[in-house]
Amino acid sequence: MESIWSKTSHLQKFPALQGDLTTEAAVIGGGLAGILIAFFLNQHNVNTIVLEADKIGSGQTKNTTAKITSQHNVIYSKLIKDFGEDKARQYAQANQQAIEEYRRIIQGQNIDCSFKECPSYLYSQSPEDIQMLEQETDAASRLGIHAEFTTQTELPFSVAGAVKFYGQAQFHPLDFLQSISESLSIFENTKVITVEENRILTEHGTVTAKHIIFASHFPFLNMPGFYFARMHQERSYVLALEKAAELEGMYLGVDTEALSFRSFHDTLLLGGGGHRTGENSAGGKYSFLREKSAQFYPQSKEITQWSAQDCMTLDSVPYIGQFASSTPNWYVATGFGKWGMTSSMVAAMLISDKIAGIDYPYGEIFSPLRFTPAPSAKTFLTEAGQAIKGLSKQVFSLPQENVAALPAGHGGVVEYNDKKIGVYKDEQENIFAVSIRCPHLGCQLEWNPDEKSWDCPCHGSRFDYKGNLLNNPAQVNLEVITNE
Repeated sequence: MESIWSKTSHLQKFPALQGDLTTEAAVIGGGLAGILIAFFLNQHNVNTIVLEADKIGSGQTKNTTAKITSQHNVIYSKLIKDFGEDKARQYAQANQQAIEEYRRIIQGQNIDCSFKECPSYLYSQSPEDIQMLEQETDAASRLGIHAEFTTQTELPFSVAGAVKFYGQAQFHPLDFLQSISESLSIFENTKVITVEENRILTEHGTVTAKHIIFASHFPFLNMPGFYFARMHQERSYVLALEKAAELEGMYLGVDTEALSFRSFHDTLLLGGGGHRTGENSAGGKYSFLREKSAQFYPQSKEITQWSAQDCMTLDSVPYIGQFASSTPNWYVATGFGKWGMTSSMVAAMLISDKIAGIDYPYGEIFSPLRFTPAPSAKTFLTEAGQAIKGLSKQVFSLPQENVAALPAGHGGVVEYNDKKIGVYKDEQENIFAVSIRCPHLGCQLEWNPDEKSWDCPCHGSRFDYKGNLLNNPAQVNLEVITNE
């Protein structure tokens, strides 16, 4: 399950942190958002370091479909209704400016990252969606985006209608990341354990920074901010196909069984099968995409497959800005939905300008302080933490007869002594058993057969079948259960 970007790039390696240091700004997270923030801070002459738990680009950046677009599903008519036209215009202009910034950087630095200007389309095959798409076209146009309604596309089927945005783009995200990271101070394999005021405690030393930026996809600190109560996560799936169509535009469906299309040179990226993380017990997402590829492109050949995970906010707008009212020198960039490319650039511009004392004109719509958690949230979190503390001390022993009926290559939940245990049997019939209590806040994990992982339906943490952490906000692996 390696993305087309990972298969076609070679990122520079950076050392791990060794000992303590002091810096003006520290970015936690070496994905596209974190690297761009550091890149812009350096341009503002702010001494900045990046702390990455694994390798740069190893999280969601490598799994994106890499559409650089302000067309974020059907959103502009909703933003006008929910926030008013002025704030909706902030959102539109910020993302349009993000596209222009990519052009400026890529052309100015002559970065070879397969950057291509192209239109973007939201389409539907259902006549019932025509009015919605026409309203979205009107809303986007009112906010300054060059948009039109059309029924003409390159798709291998007819559509009832589509919203076309002009002047959008696509690229190779890891090639771009490699280029802009070369001049930065980055520490890989440096996991942050916690943050206390202006001190970042890592596995290899302590970093003291005036400004701290959380760009780790999902914030790993529960307090302050309470982001776990303000977001959920969703997964989606992609096939890379050779000998399929080469499309000039980028496409996203808004109807039932919606599909995503874009080309990368002579390869077509076909995406879809989205669901909330932890809600895929039946599996079949890759099979669904393969059925569609056989239907639309029978001559095509699959060369790789992968999946992505996205943080979804309560109101569909990212949280970019001050982390919490009590932490004036902490910043956060999260909740990008499925639109991490432009949102990463918006985060870089907004946060770097704020730290440099420059007025960013579109920041109000993205403010994380637009939400005030209930006073009871702290009590709930304390109680949940105590429950998890108790769970971490429990040790089980799993008899073989409980998993004898499980087919090889399958996983599932078994009952033992009134407790639910997660079990996976590999093709050689080796048994892997883990606790399925998420170490984040104690939710029960669900088996994802498409990816052989244990996924949290509450906040989106994920673990492989051996219990190793794949996605935050959880910070530790699952408890491994021994067999008798």
